[in-house]
Order: sequence, then structure tokens, then C-alpha cells
Amino acid sequence: MKLATIGVGNAGSKVIDRMVEFEQATGRDLCRHTLVINTARTDLAKPKHVPEDRRLLIGETHKKAKGHGVGGDAAVGAEVAQTEIDEIRRIFDDVEIHEVDAILVAAGLGGGTGSGAAPVVIEELQKMYDEPVYGLGMLPGKYEGGRPALNAARSLQSFVNKVDNFIAFDNDAWRSRGQTIEEGYEEMNRELATRIVTLLAAGEVDESEVGENAMDSSDIMRTLEVGGVSSIGYASTGVDTPDDGLLSRFSEAEVSEMESTDAAKIKGLVRRAVNSRLTVPCDVASADRALIIFAGPSSEISRKGVESARDWLEQETETVDVLAGDDPRPNSETLAAAVLLSNVTETPRIKEIQDQAVDAQNTIEQQEAVREEEIESLITDDNNDLDPIV
Repeated sequence: MKLATIGVGNAGSKVIDRMVEFEQATGRDLCRHTLVINTARTDLAKPKHVPEDRRLLIGETHKKAKGHGVGGDAAVGAEVAQTEIDEIRRIFDDVEIHEVDAILVAAGLGGGTGSGAAPVVIEELQKMYDEPVYGLGMLPGKYEGGRPALNAARSLQSFVNKVDNFIAFDNDAWRSRGQTIEEGYEEMNRELATRIVTLLAAGEVDESEVGENAMDSSDIMRTLEVGGVSSIGYASTGVDTPDDGLLSRFSEAEVSEMESTDAAKIKGLVRRAVNSRLTVPCDVASADRALIIFAGPSSEISRKGVESARDWLEQETETVDVLAGDDPRPNSETLAAAVLLSNVTETPRIKEIQDQAVDAQNTIEQQEAVREEEIESLITDDNNDLDPIV
């Protein structure tokens, strides 16, 4: 695929930056246009791979943001984006839309800018272009508190209803013990970038080597067109690079046994991708459609293994709508399998966030009511002998 990628807020911008870094390191060409949008000047300076002229600061003159962020307030994030929609639209005009197949908008749904401004950005993109707009949203962990959960629950409704497909990433499922918060987020961003680029960049390679069953953008877009929430699985293994003509040294029986082993490795890789950590935990059987990408040297991608893996995934997802294809990487030292589960409907973490958000909203309302009473008690004299000036 060819994408225009847009990161909104700190988390979204970091993921886009990691995607660009990963595609450059692996010789891919996915992100034809990149843009990051933020309300905090300091956060806008953090990306290392997004050009300076593709960074947009909004809210610099807003009475609350003033270039320092929105303090986790999603309503302010949305207000800033709506106020500066003309400036956002102007920078979109620089995107040569005929060069891209789709637009990907990434945001952390727990923060104020990502959860508030991103839906405004998506809505404007839908008005301007006919190309699909996909969302990539990072869900806050329980440990982040009630306010981020409230932001995420409210923003999630806008994301899923506005985008053509929403790819979710659950911070809770990816948090590792013994790491600082910053280290944890860095690892999560790398893992997410690896999965997204491996999946969506399939087919964008040197045409000197084309897979027997090459995946292209239409296959990916067809899998995503059902909408809803999607999850991605991923697994990789190292590969050996034998000398040319190595197989000719073995008998037919030995070659057949090696091919059987290769097929089992391919199927095992897909099973591991699905059964290990998905970007958002879900019931695999609830997926509407699925797609498998095998990325690595063509010699490592067993035809028999591909068919066996697809049959297995059809049984797991209980759907016959499963595509599988190659993404040849001649010089790769790894063989990877990326599995897209599209429109999954059984995702417990999203329900947990909604419940946590309701509790947080009730707590906030109670705190605000108590606070108002305390302030009124503080400034009002007991005997009502004093009158306010105005």
C-alpha cells in the first residue's frame, strides 16, 4: 500500500515516527506522506524521522493551550482542532492524494490532543477525500487512571463511527514489568510500528522478486472494508541462508522431508502470531475477515505451509474469508507472519475501558459537586451581612 500517515498528539506522532524509522531500516516504501499535529511545542520536537516542515502546531493562540498542550482535556483538544481547521486543511492540501491508496490517522486515545483533535481531523479528511481513512488508536492501560479511560471511551465512539476501519492497540496487554514508563512506551511503539508496516507495506518491494502469491493493496483494503475494530498478530523467526544449489545435494526423500518441516514452520508461525499478544486481545472467532502476510526470503515461504496456515486460520475464525500472500524480502534475516483480524466484535478490554470510564465520570461529577459546595461555604459569610460588589 501507499499511505498518507498522520499522527495526532504525542502518542500518535511517536508511532508515525517509528513507522518511518522501521520502513527505512527494512527498505520499505509505505509512508508516502507524513504529518504530525500537536498542541504542545515540546512534544512536536520529539519525532526524529518526520521532517520539520511536516509538523503542525495548533492551539498556540488558544486561551487554554497556548502551545503547551491541553492538559489531558479532550474537549479542549477538539475545540482547538475545530478552531484551526483552516490551517489543518491547508497543510492537507500539500498531500498529493493521487499517490496514495489510503490515509492512516494515529492517536493515543487517553490524552487530550489525540482523543479530542483526532476525530476532528478524521472528519475533515472524510470530507476532502474519497480514499479510505483508517484509524490507529492506542488504548490507555488501567494503570493510567480514570480520566484517560474516559477520554478513550468517548473518543473511541467517534473513531469507530468515522473511520473505514479502526486498528486498536491495548497498552495494558503490552506493558512489561521492570520497565520505566518511558521505556515501556518506546517498546510498545516499536512493536506496533513493526506490525503495521509489515502488514500494510506488503507488495511495495523491488519488482526483481515477486512472490508466487503476492499481496497487494486491494487485498488489504478488501479485508479492512468491513469496518469495525481490528487487531493484528505478529511472529517472526530467524532464517538460514544456504549456499546456492544446496537442495541439489539431497535426495528426493530428504528434500520432501525438509519441505514438510518448512510447512510446519510456516503454520507454527501463524499459530504463534494469533495465540501470542494481539494488538488488542479478542476472540479470534469473532473476526469478520482475516489476512496473513508472510514477509521474508521467498525460499523460506513454503506453499504447502501457506495453505495449511490459511486452513487453520479459517477454522479458528470460523470464516472462509481468509486471504494469504507473500511479501518477498530477499535480504531479510527473518521470516515474519503478520495476521490481520478485521472487525472483531469480542474485545473484553474495550468493554473494561467503557466501564472504567463510566465510573470515572460519576466520580468526577461527585467531586465537582462537593467542590462547588466547599467553595461556596468558603466565600459566604455565615450571617449574610456582606453583599458582593457586583
